[in-house]
Parts: sequence; structure tokens; C-alpha cells
Amino acid sequence: MSEKPISKETEKRIRRAFKKKDWHEIKSIDSWVIFKVMSEMVEGFEKLARIGPCVSIFGSARTPADNVYYKMAEEIGAKLVRHGYGVVTGGGPGIMEAGNKGAHSESGKSVGLNIDLPFEQNGNIYIDKDKFINFDYFFVRKVMFVRYSQGFIVMPGGFGTLDELFEALTLIQTEKIGKFPIVLVGSEFWSGLMDWIHTVLLDKFGNISAKDLELFHIVDNATEAVDVIDEFYNKYNLSPNFLF
Repeated sequence: MSEKPISKETEKRIRRAFKKKDWHEIKSIDSWVIFKVMSEMVEGFEKLARIGPCVSIFGSARTPADNVYYKMAEEIGAKLVRHGYGVVTGGGPGIMEAGNKGAHSESGKSVGLNIDLPFEQNGNIYIDKDKFINFDYFFVRKVMFVRYSQGFIVMPGGFGTLDELFEALTLIQTEKIGKFPIVLVGSEFWSGLMDWIHTVLLDKFGNISAKDLELFHIVDNATEAVDVIDEFYNKYNLSPNFLF
């Protein structure tokens, strides 16, 4: 099987990594990156610091509007708003659009943390204009997700969705952030990964502990997903206005 030829931009990046740079070139490039990262951090902190309790919805940008999970994400977004939460998504199409659409339909807070990508990612029309942020750096965007979310609902998705899921799990496992609820929607989609986590990560290699399996819940509909969030905070006698 022949490999797909790489793009000219990718080839430039590969060659650039092997190029020997002088001190002035290194200082110029790195300084620009530092200031760009700082500007994205400042904008994110300023826009999100006062949004109140929100739940992040993760999922594929490629999910069409007639898909059952798109409709479920829309319902979840609407239910979260009715229960007092705002909704944060990656700001793009697919599941992200559905979550924002549901929040928008109930006149709730609808936040979009968009990322510049060479394909498929554009800000959707259901994000509040004052709560839309565009990022160049994935790691800055991740900081905003975990800093300003009181829960994570993860719909079916690809590499990006899995990255966001395991980022949240790792930060909670290592106690770098609080033990916020993580909800995986769609047992059919997640069953293969769960089997691998149980049989390989836990039983065969012992790379996680049995307690780590308590860090997430698997549900199959919108009501169950929002119930997990509510039940978690009810244990601490907290309601969605606890951060105002």
C-alpha cells in the first residue's frame, strides 16, 4: 500500500525542524510565540472568568445534523441550560454545533472555543458573540476547557475527542484539577474502548487502578447525562449558581 504524499507545508515543517538556527533567529521566533500564547491566555481569562457554571460538550465535528448523536447533543445542551448551566464547546460544526444550538434555543450561555485548523473547523452560528474565542494553540484552548468547566460530557468523536477525554481524566486522576463529573454518551460507541481499558490497561498491565474506573460514567440518553451532573453537585448541596 503506497503512502499518501505529504503536503508542501508539512514538508516545510519537517525541514525546518532539522535546520540549524542562530541565536537571533531562535530568540525572534520564540519571543513571538510567547507573546501570542500570552495574548490568547489573557483573552480567554477575560472572557470566561465570569461565565458562571458551565459544562463542556465534546464530540466529532463530522457528525451530520440528521445523526442521532447530533440530536442528542442538542437535547443535552438545552437540558443543561434548563438546569442552570451554560454550555462550552469547541465552537465548530457537528456535535459542537449541536451543543451550542441546544443552549441557544433555551437562551442560555453558549460558549465556543474555536481552533484554527486546515479543514472542517469553523465557528458555528449558535455561539454568543461575546463568548466566542479563536485559538491557534491547542494547549491554550485545553486550559480554558478545564479551568472553566464544572463537568464534561463526551459524545462520539475522533482523535480530538479522545484527546480531550483523556486530558480531563489525567488531570482528575493526578489531582491537578477537581474531581469534576465526566459523562460518556453512547455505550455502543464506547464499549470497545472500555473493554480495552478493563482487560489491557487494568487487568493485564496494571497501568491504572480499579478506582480510576470510577472517574467516568457511561449513559445512553440526554436525561441520564444531565442527571449525572446534577447528582454529583447535589451531593455537596451545590446548585448551578454556586459560582456567581
